[in-house]
Amino acid sequence: MFAEKLAITGEMMDGIAELTAREKVFLRLTADVCLGVPLGEHAGVSKEDVRRLLAFIAYDAGYSKVERLVREVGDDPEPVERPTGPPALPAEVQAQVRQIDPWFAEYVILQSDLNRLTPGLTERERAFVTMSIDIHYQTLGDTFRAHVGRALRAGATHEDLRAVLRFSAQFGLTRVWEAWHALNALLARV
Repeated sequence: MFAEKLAITGEMMDGIAELTAREKVFLRLTADVCLGVPLGEHAGVSKEDVRRLLAFIAYDAGYSKVERLVREVGDDPEPVERPTGPPALPAEVQAQVRQIDPWFAEYVILQSDLNRLTPGLTERERAFVTMSIDIHYQTLGDTFRAHVGRALRAGATHEDLRAVLRFSAQFGLTRVWEAWHALNALLARV
């Protein structure tokens, strides 16, 4: 019975036309990380793509959680240097985080800048996986709003954003139910 339910669900998810096959793989991988599922085989992306995705989502999903997964796929041999230049984080998000705590703001800005150095992911893919993290962790306030804004700036349509939620339903219907309330409220204002 479970296998039949899984197959039917998979067919429905594969039919979501607004997401590319690669985006669907990245959303599955992100769900695996957030939900603590061991990394499996994910057809459609290379080992390098998996490594890049893990490097990108590490600070949102949690470095300690991602660290063991990086050991599974192998660390990226390219060194990362401390970023220079203007911050990648939008000014309004920087101001918002500075109101919370100055040290925390510097940490968030640094992590955002480090993520800017992660190659191989489109801005749309980055936005979708960070939205996915918000869904899995139920962080549906400020960070979800920022990630939805990132997706819109990357050219995603309202239907594309809805597709991320539709696809994420397979990983936990009740979490996505709550995310729908947050997304619909945001889209009503845009």
